[in-house]
Amino acid sequence: MASDGRIRFSACAILLAAALAGCNTDGTGAPGLFAQAGAPAAPAETAAAEEAPPLTRPEAAKQCWMATEKGRKDISLDKRADIVTKCIDDKLKAAADAAAVAKSPPQTPAPKTPAQSNS
Repeated sequence: MASDGRIRFSACAILLAAALAGCNTDGTGAPGLFAQAGAPAAPAETAAAEEAPPLTRPEAAKQCWMATEKGRKDISLDKRADIVTKCIDDKLKAAADAAAVAKSPPQTPAPKTPAQSNS
């Protein structure tokens, strides 16, 4: 009878493993068994990544609180709040600066006139 229980357990484990192998975790729509692990992202996904939404204050706060929670645990909550507030301000300023740089047209030097090139 003990071998009958092992056979049932093994059969259930194999069926469960087969069901989980078919799970899709890469987001491409292809079944998990046929998805390539190192496949490049689709062009639409790449464009979406480049056009990421701007960083919002709540998102920055979430990132900063998570970073603070991973740090030292002995800091008081008031001190952590001050650190998070500074982190949020820094992240938003950096995001605004990056957005301004991305929107500005590339700077090209003005062409030299013949009079300038002779001097």
